[in-house]
Amino acid sequence: MSVSFRYTNSILVEIYIDMRNEFIILSILAAVALGLLGFFVSTTWWWVLLLASPVILLALYDAFQTKHAILRNFPILGRSRYLAEWLRPKLYQYFIESDTDGKPFSRIDRNIIYQRAKKELDTTPFGTQLNIYDEGYEWMEHSIAALDHHDIEPNPRVTVGGKDCLQPYKASLFNVSAMSFGSLSKNAVMALNGGASIGKFAHNTGEGGISKYHDKHNGDLIYQIGTGYFGCRAKDGNFSPELFKQRTAKANVKMIEIKLSQGAKPGHGGILPAKKVTQEIAEIRNIEAGKDVLSPPYHKAFKTPMELVHFIKQCRDLSGGKPIGFKLCIGQKVEFVALCKAMVETGIRPDFIAIDGAEGGTGAAPVEFSNSVGMPYREALSFAYNALIGFGIKKEIKLIAAGKIVSGFDIFRAISLGADFTYSARAMMMAVGCIQALECNSNTCPTGVATQNEELMKGLVVEDKKHRVANYHKETIKSFIELMAAAGIDDPDQINRRHMHRRISSVNSRCYDKLYPYITEGSLLQKESIPRDWREMMAMATSASFRPKFEQVYIEED
Repeated sequence: MSVSFRYTNSILVEIYIDMRNEFIILSILAAVALGLLGFFVSTTWWWVLLLASPVILLALYDAFQTKHAILRNFPILGRSRYLAEWLRPKLYQYFIESDTDGKPFSRIDRNIIYQRAKKELDTTPFGTQLNIYDEGYEWMEHSIAALDHHDIEPNPRVTVGGKDCLQPYKASLFNVSAMSFGSLSKNAVMALNGGASIGKFAHNTGEGGISKYHDKHNGDLIYQIGTGYFGCRAKDGNFSPELFKQRTAKANVKMIEIKLSQGAKPGHGGILPAKKVTQEIAEIRNIEAGKDVLSPPYHKAFKTPMELVHFIKQCRDLSGGKPIGFKLCIGQKVEFVALCKAMVETGIRPDFIAIDGAEGGTGAAPVEFSNSVGMPYREALSFAYNALIGFGIKKEIKLIAAGKIVSGFDIFRAISLGADFTYSARAMMMAVGCIQALECNSNTCPTGVATQNEELMKGLVVEDKKHRVANYHKETIKSFIELMAAAGIDDPDQINRRHMHRRISSVNSRCYDKLYPYITEGSLLQKESIPRDWREMMAMATSASFRPKFEQVYIEED
């Protein structure tokens, strides 16, 4: 059979080669023939030649170009491959994938968002479509002594602000995660901020700075500063205290977030090319129009854990005492432990820490970074919570979870692992109208969400979409309250890891407190009480450097 296949294949190759050569000859002959007919028989043939010329010229171009083998071997016909590639994700999404498939979000998740945003029926008939015996399936414990959800506070808030904070903020349990103007269209930014204003929840600006579109509806803002210090950037690219003070003085800026890394591409910087640095972008980011702008993978304002906590204090003082925190995707655990040591030694605490999981999204990232770098949020969140508990500082610091938070169940799960409240980016994009077309990095987003194309933006009507964002937020919080009531809980603070289970095989499951064990409060403050699993990290971590003391712990002891 293999011999027959090779023989058949060789014949096909010869046929293809003959086809290519014949196609070239026939194209030339057809052009000549039509020209002669038009000259000697009838001028009508000139019109035929005029209509056929683009096809003939395209065929000849395909046959003689050297970049694409398929086009060279199959002029014109080879272009169907590119059409198929363009159509593939669209056809797959609507005609092939099941409700439980779909990446990064399944049709079930997307439907929840769309239906709640539009205030349509968001119930499901005939039972779950999930295989509840599959490894990885998770569920929440309910209670015989369930509560009436109408008796529970419908919009619970979390107060963010420690002992040094002069302007604490009461945050919703569900907020818009960091997405910059530039990555999102101006219409999308206005719709998100309008929804935040209606629903009384926070809108993170992303590291691109505060634009006039963020101020359009006066929704509460979390001003994020990244390594580019956009909006508070001096001419030399460093942090500008004066500009920072100006930016954060606005009444709608409720919190400030220092971005250390993000889940989709932790440890990766970027360059904003000169052609994208319009006059508008330049004014927002305080950069020079028409020139490349570098966002390095590290901060210039600090180099060590000790310098970072002092930078937090500086930002708090400059902002008039507003809540200051930082966001990171955890990589090396020892670095987070080093940060905790710096907090304990100086007495300086961030008011919040946002834990971004590796499952987080972005407009564009190298595949290796999106797929293979960073800690998923469940492991990261449970670890960060335990570290803060172990150092006895959790009561002063709020934890925010981010990483595919879509539903009330997702919020419940995040809080069980240690979060105080949550962020969501892509779900909020879908509430605005995103259809998961996966074109965020090509400026061709068909719904006008992730594009700077003015024509595509026109499809996104802010006055309609801002209400959809508010609806989605309201209905998701409502579903979370109903889950709490089903568990016999009337306050988010009562949720813990005992309430969550995960199937680890078809016949075994584990409670979250077994998968992610708690540690005793204050156990990391004394050498003799440090849990065995934490001893290496504690020995390697130092507040003087993010670099672990690996050589001292392992090599010198040997």
